[in-house]
Amino acid sequence: MSKISYYTEEGLKKLKKELDQLRDVERPKASQAIADARDKGDLSENAEYDAAKEAQGMLEMRIAKLEEVVASARVVDESQLDTSKVLIHSNVKIKNKANNQTLSYKLVAQSEADLKSGKISVDSPIGKGLLGKKAGDTAKVSVPNGEMEFEILEVSRG
Repeated sequence: MSKISYYTEEGLKKLKKELDQLRDVERPKASQAIADARDKGDLSENAEYDAAKEAQGMLEMRIAKLEEVVASARVVDESQLDTSKVLIHSNVKIKNKANNQTLSYKLVAQSEADLKSGKISVDSPIGKGLLGKKAGDTAKVSVPNGEMEFEILEVSRG
């Protein structure tokens, strides 16, 4: 049984678009590359054929993984989110207690995470540490170089 993941409508559309691209465009290209390499003769010494087969295997693994993710994906209605505590798809404003730096993040599924746009995964150390906390709470987060403390300043949705 695969793990259910929660996505925004936009995030799920992006995953489905990638899956369609892989199935409808990349898979036929991989098959053609194998056919072209096969036509070049002796397969026992044909590095191009081996590379094409390996690329096809990697592509098929990616397609299978995406199909599994899409099948177990659920879209979150952000208007129904509880804003009293940090949940997936919450916007959270936090203050690093060590340096008083204020940061704002949106907690999202791992595949939607993008630090540059302020989206962190609920599976990341900081994301896990913030889940379930309320405004005014302190979250202690274990990170690779020790432990950090964040004060939750604000929780909102959308």
